[in-house]
Amino acid sequence: MQPSSRVTIRDVAARAGVSVATVSKVINDRYGVAAATLAKVRAVIDELGYEASLVAQSLRNHKTNVIGILVADLEPFSTELLKGAADAIRGTGYELVVYSAGGRTGDLSGWEKRYLSRLSGTLVDGAVLVTPVASLEAVPGTPVVAVDPHTGPSTVPTIDSDNLRGAQLATRHLLDLGHRRIGFLAGRPDLESAELRKTGYLRALTAAGVPIDEDLIRLGAYDPEISARSARELLTSENRPTAVFAANDISAIATVGAAADLGFSVPDDLSVVGFDNVPESALCTPPLTTVDQPIREMGHRAITLLISLISGEPEERTHITLSTGLVVRRSTRALDTQTKDGRP
Repeated sequence: MQPSSRVTIRDVAARAGVSVATVSKVINDRYGVAAATLAKVRAVIDELGYEASLVAQSLRNHKTNVIGILVADLEPFSTELLKGAADAIRGTGYELVVYSAGGRTGDLSGWEKRYLSRLSGTLVDGAVLVTPVASLEAVPGTPVVAVDPHTGPSTVPTIDSDNLRGAQLATRHLLDLGHRRIGFLAGRPDLESAELRKTGYLRALTAAGVPIDEDLIRLGAYDPEISARSARELLTSENRPTAVFAANDISAIATVGAAADLGFSVPDDLSVVGFDNVPESALCTPPLTTVDQPIREMGHRAITLLISLISGEPEERTHITLSTGLVVRRSTRALDTQTKDGRP
């Protein structure tokens, strides 16, 4: 046996001097193996570092004790969510595998269904899908929980946060500081969260009696390059905004960078608010005012909900919305009302 090759059940049997059937009984905790033989086989398993194939195990037991998390990309939001999922998985008897589309979802329509079909049945007992862009009604057999789901109708269990209220809080904060020309960098239009954040922005302006100016709304798409480009368009326009609310922190940080490139200071020349409260929001310069959504708790709740579905004892609520709140840092300030036209 070559040192670099995968250790097989036959290798264990040969080293222990027993049959493959005996090793199989030990691995699967079946009766009929003498205590001395049991101890010997387990010692060889430890010595060789043998691990049973998940596929073989699932074929025998119809269960892998593995939960999959499928993400479009490993970016700040999904990374924080994974931390909460990892906390939830401890002590459950399940293991966690992360499967990333590598950020290629823009040209891979329906990536969730294809990747789920690769994993379900033989590699995972259930899956958490993070920001899926497609309806998952057609995926049979595998329990699924969606975090921050797509915009279409769905009966798939979901975890999200109160995006509407969070966006209203962000916009009201800027309004309370005296801003009236408030730009908005919208998120991905295929996600319900992005549409709710845009709705919250529009409702807050309307409630304050501020006319909606479509010229102040640009697509950020939760993408730093797109957001930076859109921010530059806003900040170089003839009647530029005095504040920008970005639909996520990545877009807000890109806006701060674009402002700096154009010679504007945040918050002296431009107030900026984000959404998510990922760790990067507190580390940027200046620290970002943002809407906090409990991302780790979203990951934690997704795992506990999924395990309940796998066990056949689902929770009473399968569409769970968690609270959001405003975190005020140093990227926003009151508008100087003595400046011309209310602009810096």
